[in-house]
Amino acid sequence: MILKLITQIARILVGALFIFSGFVKLVDPIGSQYKFQEYFSVIKINFGYTIPDFLQKYFGSVVLEFDFLIPYALPFAVLLIVAEILLGVMILIGYKSKFTVWSLFILTLVFLFLTWYSAYYNKVTDCGCFGDAIKLSTWETFYKNVILIVLIIILLIKIEFVKPIFKGKIPKVITFLSLGVFLFITQHVLTHLPLIDFRAYAIGKNISEGMEYQDDGEIPPVHDFMLEDEQADLAPELLNKEKVMLVIIYDLEKVDVNGLPAIKKVTTKAMAKGYTVYGVSASFTDDLLLAKDKYNLPFNFLFCDETTLKTMIRANPGVIILDKGTVVEKKNWIDVEALEL
Repeated sequence: MILKLITQIARILVGALFIFSGFVKLVDPIGSQYKFQEYFSVIKINFGYTIPDFLQKYFGSVVLEFDFLIPYALPFAVLLIVAEILLGVMILIGYKSKFTVWSLFILTLVFLFLTWYSAYYNKVTDCGCFGDAIKLSTWETFYKNVILIVLIIILLIKIEFVKPIFKGKIPKVITFLSLGVFLFITQHVLTHLPLIDFRAYAIGKNISEGMEYQDDGEIPPVHDFMLEDEQADLAPELLNKEKVMLVIIYDLEKVDVNGLPAIKKVTTKAMAKGYTVYGVSASFTDDLLLAKDKYNLPFNFLFCDETTLKTMIRANPGVIILDKGTVVEKKNWIDVEALEL
């Protein structure tokens, strides 16, 4: 009886954690894409020590790198996110218990390795396990995964106690309905913007206030925020102005050019209504000038760090409207016609 109770508690904890962890990433899969790109760019596994000494002088060390996966970071992220939250649902309702528990075990082993690698080598300081909703240190995340895998091992040992909570085909129906909902949410947020914005540039947040240091001495949530032209940083000036529109193009080579006509239209309208309009990018000035002429864009560009721009808005291009430093609106280019100027 006690073992059954422990198993059910483990089942609830594992399911709830996977659903929560998956959900906070499901509403912002682009953030997970960026995190996997970071992982793929830094992870290098050296197998040199596994090669016999007499062969090392001929072959040297063998290093396995993962940077070839960077272009596939988004589908990889979406697959893992949907799998994570769906498995959380499946373990709670008891659908295909053996498959579910073993899948959770394998997935957690992958996360365990990634978080150990991050903590031990200090390569990725934020694992992104809970998206931008909750920030844990690398070692805190690793120990969390250690506890999680212990709970899953309990489920593996007592798999016979993980039974469906509904009879008949109801667990199957719930699973496939959940999958449909998760895929719809993914498509929606990739087309538009995250359903929930946990970042310091969310609508209603004041960027100037986000740059202030608190008494605890921690780095403020908004840092490296500069809007530079050839002479100076215009951020202090723009953060004190009303009616400021920033067009974010974090990387000109990756911009969706289909959105530039819509950007031209909305910025022309905004300028006619008294808005101060700037493009903001991390691309080279010469390339931006060529793009401005090619697409007849009516605004000048300022420079900002690429990571900061990716944090500000999950769009390329996207539009942010500020009122004395407060974010009052954010739109992907596909939705800019809905802006109330």
